[in-house]
Amino acid sequence: MKKNKTYVITGTTSGIGFALLNQLCKNNIVFAGYRDEEKIKKWNYSENVIPFYIDMEISESIKQAADFIKTKTDKIDTLINCAGCVVAGAVEEIDLDGIRKQFEVNTFSHLNFSKNLLPILDGGKIINLSSMASYGIFPFISPYCASKRALDILFNALQAECGNKIKYISVKPGVIATPLWRKSIEINKCNLEKNKYKKEYEYLVNNAYKNEKSGLDVQKVVSVILKADSSKHPKASYTVGKDAFFAKIISHLPQDIINNIISLGMKLKIKGR
Repeated sequence: MKKNKTYVITGTTSGIGFALLNQLCKNNIVFAGYRDEEKIKKWNYSENVIPFYIDMEISESIKQAADFIKTKTDKIDTLINCAGCVVAGAVEEIDLDGIRKQFEVNTFSHLNFSKNLLPILDGGKIINLSSMASYGIFPFISPYCASKRALDILFNALQAECGNKIKYISVKPGVIATPLWRKSIEINKCNLEKNKYKKEYEYLVNNAYKNEKSGLDVQKVVSVILKADSSKHPKASYTVGKDAFFAKIISHLPQDIINNIISLGMKLKIKGR
């Protein structure tokens, strides 16, 4: 069977990355990035899938992953950056190292990896899994919002500077039903056990469990990514989900109004939970 395209996907052991891998590997070569070796031991994929280890917090690991891919192929059609994490907590309480980790995983790692692969991406696409968080301020997950906004700014600049050498696409979903929510609770356990914002943190945790089940279906996001990938003239940005469209609209208001809407919304949600 002819292999149509060559993909590189990070974060393929769960969520959107895993769903993309399952769909794309049928007729394409897919380099599948992982960090948890125990998870890939359960994989039973064809020779179309080439797993590679990558730790998004370690620069040397990112370079080694890119070097490995370059020894296996001289052309990538599409790089899809899905790996990520959420650092939660109030700005005044989060340790700065936690905020640095957020940017390292969600922003710098993707830029580092993409830059290392640019020589074999000429004429190809880079698709980043951004978020509606890129549009504004969501209390108690502000590092996540800032990291996604920075991701979009840096890659839009890369697009402007590289011109036709690449096509950058940002996909901004709303709340998605993925294991990321449960993982986020575990990762941020220390921050969320502090007392000053106890009610707010309790709401955040309960909402995370709810989102894991009731969020946007992963396949809807996958469909948008595949649509953008197959288009000859894709848009620079795709917004997915009603909540994401609402966030986009709100982002155009004056900042004072945005701040007041968010503060009021948080108070009402906590009061009504």
